[in-house]
Formats: sequence, structure tokens, C-alpha cells
Amino acid sequence: MITKSQHQDRVSVWSPTFALTAASAFMVAIDNLVVVTALPVIGHAFGADIKGLQWTVSAYTLTYAVFQLASAAAGDRFGRRRVFITGLILFVVGSGVAATAPTIQLLIGARAVQGLGAAMVSPLALAIIAHATPRSRRAMVLAAWSGIVGIGIAIGPIVGGVLVDLASWHWIFLVNLPVGLVILPLIRVKIKESCGPRRRFDVLGVIFSSAAFAMLLYALINGNDLGWTHPRIVGAGLGFVALLASFVLTQARTEQPMLPLRLMGRRAFATSIVLYLLMTFGLFGALFLISQYFQNALGYTPMQAGLAMVPAATMPVLVAPLSGLVARRYGSSSALFAGLALQAIGLGWLSLAVAPGASYIRILPSLLTVGVAIGMFFGQISKVILESVPAEWEGIAAGVGTTFRQLGTTLGIAILGAAFAAHGGDHDAKTIADGLSAALWIGAGAAAVAAVLALTLPRKLAEHDLDVTAVPEELDSEAASKHVIQRQGGGRRWPINTTTQRRWW
Repeated sequence: MITKSQHQDRVSVWSPTFALTAASAFMVAIDNLVVVTALPVIGHAFGADIKGLQWTVSAYTLTYAVFQLASAAAGDRFGRRRVFITGLILFVVGSGVAATAPTIQLLIGARAVQGLGAAMVSPLALAIIAHATPRSRRAMVLAAWSGIVGIGIAIGPIVGGVLVDLASWHWIFLVNLPVGLVILPLIRVKIKESCGPRRRFDVLGVIFSSAAFAMLLYALINGNDLGWTHPRIVGAGLGFVALLASFVLTQARTEQPMLPLRLMGRRAFATSIVLYLLMTFGLFGALFLISQYFQNALGYTPMQAGLAMVPAATMPVLVAPLSGLVARRYGSSSALFAGLALQAIGLGWLSLAVAPGASYIRILPSLLTVGVAIGMFFGQISKVILESVPAEWEGIAAGVGTTFRQLGTTLGIAILGAAFAAHGGDHDAKTIADGLSAALWIGAGAAAVAAVLALTLPRKLAEHDLDVTAVPEELDSEAASKHVIQRQGGGRRWPINTTTQRRWW
């Protein structure tokens, strides 16, 4: 019989557990932005305006964001593998419907189903890996997993552009079907079931959080057209504030909340998820618009627009090992700072480079800088998030981290899209370049703020945050009785006296 520790020792980047969860997370990560190079073609096919096209992206990223915490809780309670498989099935079904959608409205709805499935896949993939990997080997495994997800998001526009040119826009969704159908039976056989602390399903938390961000996105996407003082926009803004306040209130009062506020009180954890949000806000909001610039201002085909993004997608592969070396020598906070600082420089540089008729050579250096930034940041962020919480909170932490990543993506597309429309628009090459330049400065500013914030992270998270003695309130009595912590340096696990909240040395 294989014990948990023996099973953990077999998990590495070459194990079936890692390969299957990483492949699934890679597939759903690609779909964040796989449609962006196909948007002009999709818009022509359906006669959709820019708002409809924004919703084809935002419907996915919004449901992906708001249901991750609930999915993490469901995985802890009902089994991570079971919920993981359910999410993968939803994602495949949503992909099939999206590929055959006859209207833009049905396409948006199918993208929302895809996002719901992705929300069940991504955090549970990370939780499964974290559960199966000992802390002594977790840094390498999580760095590899984060790099794979970051590359998946970055190459989405490339995959979309190539498929649109070689086949049609339908294939950006159809390609998910054979991949999912191959992975699903292997997951059932190769991945062992695991559970976390049993928590109640926070229905009110899901309702308030999803409704709040739907209101916010509606206001951001429609504000330029209707006017920011229009009753609908003002009402949506007030609705967002009211629903967000209700969400926070319910989380404070609920015995087992979807987002434990005590978890947000941990400085390293709270800081790291804010960094995640700000990084993805600038990066993926920019990628959404850059693809439009290549096609509508420079006259690239979808494939050419996708291939133009290759430098930003390939650099993370080369830089990810460097991120690990920097983290080991100077601390993970230094690697995160370097990635965010390079992100600010790259987007600012790109803002100066874009112009009507600009040559690709003029744009290339900034894209390379952005690619290096992706590798430095995504190589460490998941590791930092999980190492800043006790082991019993890893499932929740994984859900919160990926939620903030998707919220950053969703808000980045909406806010940078609004800035693009306000300062230029898609009327001609000049207005496209002007709008993109203004939007990129906002993304660069967000990354610069995050870089400064990264300097406040402790250099050694294990010494700062892992050495905890309090049993989380969210654990049930059985989990609390088994609560253990890792003693720094010794590699041994020491039980806690749950009555006195002190270690039994």
C-alpha cells in the first residue's frame, strides 16, 4: 500500500499527475485569449460591434474568475478529482457549442460555459499538484506549472491566428474536443482522489461576487457609448458597490466563507494576489488590443498577427529557469519585482513604438521585454501564493490566486478597452494607434505600482508565513486535530496541541 508520503515522492514534472493536470490547465489557459486574433473575422461573420466582441472574451474570463473559489470549496468537500473531471467535461461541451454557434449571443453563452468549466479545472489542478508534491520538491514543480500556464495564456493569440488562417474561426474551439476526450479517461485512471477540509458551499458568496463583477463589466464596456453619467451606467456602478459590500459582509458573517477574510489578513498572501491581479490587468488587456492593432492598423492576417506575438510567447520558456535561479539566490520577491518592472518597461516601450504603418522591427524589442517579464513573474507567483499559507489552506489559496488572475484579465480587457475607445477607437489606423498607446500606458502604470508593491514581500516566505501555530477557523474538528506545520530547516512535521495552539516540541 502506498502511503501519502510515498505517493508524494513519486510526483515530479515527469509524473502522470503533473502531465495531465498541466495539460488541462494549459488548454483552458489558451482559451483566455485564443479568440483575440479571430475577433475581426468573428465580428464580420456575425455583424457584431466591439462591445459584442469584448463580451466573447469577458464572458469566459468573468465566469472563470467568479466561480473558482466555489469550485475550490467543492473540490475540498466532494473530491478534487471528481470536480476537476466535471469541469473538464463542461469545458469540452462549451467548446463544442461555441464552435457551432449560429449567433453572437449563443457564442457568448457558450464562452460562459467554457469559463465555468475552466473555473473548476484551473484551481483544482493546482490543488491536486500541491497535495501530491512534498514541500521539498514543490518549488520546482510549481514553477514549471506556473510557466506552462503563463505560456498557455501568452500563445492563445498565436494559436487562434494560425487556426483561423489555416481553417476557420470555428476550429479555435473544435480543437479542444479531441484533446479533452483523450485526457478525460487518463485522469480517471492516473490521478488519485483527494479532499481538503470539508466546507459548506457558500451560495450567497457566489451570487454576490458574480453579480457584482457582471455589473462592473457592463458599466466599463458600455460607458463610452452611453456616457459615464447615463442612468444605466451610474446604476450599474452603484449596483457593483452595493453587491461588493454585500459580498464582504457575508464573508465576514458566514461560518465557512468562500473567501476567508482571515486569509486576506496574511500580508504575504494578500500582497501576492494583488500582484497577480495587477500583472494580468496590464498584460492581457494589452494583448487583447495589440492583436487588433496588428490586423486593423497594420493590415496583418490573423496568422501574421498571431506569429507577431511569438517573441512574447517563447521568451517565458527560456526565462523560466532564470526565474528559479533568481528566486533561490535573492528570494522569490526579487524575481517577481524583476518581472513586474520589465512588464512596466515593455508596455511603456510598446506604447511609444506603435504608430500607423510602424515596422515590426520597431515593435519587436518591446515584445521581447514583455516576454521576459512573463517568464520571470509566472515562474514564481503560484509558488509564492501557496507558500504564504498553511498546508490546510492550499486549496483555498489556489482558488483565490487564480480568481485574482482572471479578475485582472477581465478588468484589463474592459478598462484598457474603454481607454482605447475614449482616446482613439477602431475608425482608422491613426485612431487605433492613438487608442492603443493610451491603453498601454495604463497597463504600464499598473505594472509599475505592482513592482513597488513586490518590494514589500518578505525575502523568505517560509520563515515569515509558514511558521504558523493557529489552526484555521475554516477547518472542521477532524482536520484541526490533524493540523501540522513544517518546521523550518528540519524537514520534519510537528503536531500542534490544538488546545493550547502551541507546538509539542
